Amino acid sequence: MTATSAPLSKTKSKNLYYYGLGRRKTATARVRLYPQGEGKITINKKPGKDYVNFEQLLTVISEPLVITEQDKSYDVSAVVCGGGVISQAEAIRLGVANALVVLDPAFRSALRQNGLLTTDSRVVERKKYGLKKARKAPQYTKR
Repeated sequence: MTATSAPLSKTKSKNLYYYGLGRRKTATARVRLYPQGEGKITINKKPGKDYVNFEQLLTVISEPLVITEQDKSYDVSAVVCGGGVISQAEAIRLGVANALVVLDPAFRSALRQNGLLTTDSRVVERKKYGLKKARKAPQYTKR
């Protein structure tokens, strides 16, 4: 089951974009790919380098574009909320991969082989009553 990426392509002020949604833990990213771009990444209306402090996370975000050899052809604009920095970067990566599948369904096999279309469904386990954390029990005392 992939994240919902409805085959939407809308026009907004003559700019066609391709939409993809990505989720990871509690982070949700809504990604738009704009054609005729230079490969700029914009996250929450900030340049990618200003929003993400680590260069490795920018390579994580652009990984689907590099695999499909579209890294210099499209601009990425993402609105992301929730989660931490790494979860947000991985949510954007999934959103970019889903947008590329909407752009060209032939990219699906290459992205699937690299594991970029699979939603990572792991989330934090909830705390249970009577326990200190999700699984940590209070210390047992015999006497």
